[in-house]
Amino acid sequence: MDWDFAVILIILAAVVPWLSRRRIRHLMALPNTTKMDRLALYASTLAFQWVAACVVLWRSVARGLGAAQLGLALPSPGFTILLSVILAALILANQLFSLHRLASRPHEIQGLLPQLALKIFPQDHVERLVFAALVATVALCEEFIYRGFTQRVFEDWSRGAVAAGAIGSAVCFALAHLYQGRRGLASTFAVGLLFSIVRAWTGSLLAPVVAHFVADLTVGLLAPSRLRIALAGTHGTEGQIPLGQ
Repeated sequence: MDWDFAVILIILAAVVPWLSRRRIRHLMALPNTTKMDRLALYASTLAFQWVAACVVLWRSVARGLGAAQLGLALPSPGFTILLSVILAALILANQLFSLHRLASRPHEIQGLLPQLALKIFPQDHVERLVFAALVATVALCEEFIYRGFTQRVFEDWSRGAVAAGAIGSAVCFALAHLYQGRRGLASTFAVGLLFSIVRAWTGSLLAPVVAHFVADLTVGLLAPSRLRIALAGTHGTEGQIPLGQ
């Protein structure tokens, strides 16, 4: 493995998770986040994602990796577009089901992810517009970095083993979301593995990018209102005397 590829993988597997956990701990320590806190978070994440993607693209091109090797081509347009629609629909259904289940289980709202969602997800129209730009950036950049570059590097390193590429990519992707805790780590690994399999099957990043965008946008726009309604219901029952007492 080339030294620069090795450095990038170390950064993805160790430095990025550490920085992410550090930032999340800071956010969770705040009683509340302000509009400027959230917009600053969106802006810094946008900048980091594009810089990281550009560095990875620069080193990939320098080492002779082409568009097809990085998943930037579209070998079978009709099939890939159809699979993109199906995968996005499945991801959307899963996100809606998860949000509905969470809202119906008030005791789970005090967990890390729901509380984090209330602090970082948009709360007005301006924030939603910036958040949409952020989601588009994350979908493009992370899929290129993990399903385009990382998956290819692990596959080449294992002498063409598709499974090694898919698993290696999913592990690095899950580690980048280590701040979500063990439950989030497991679900992110599963989603990452699914996206890696689809990328290997189609030879394109289109389906993972579309599905990633749908997943993040759905939860980002719908979670805050759903969580607040559930919290209001929980607070409304506090102090009530159960029947029979």
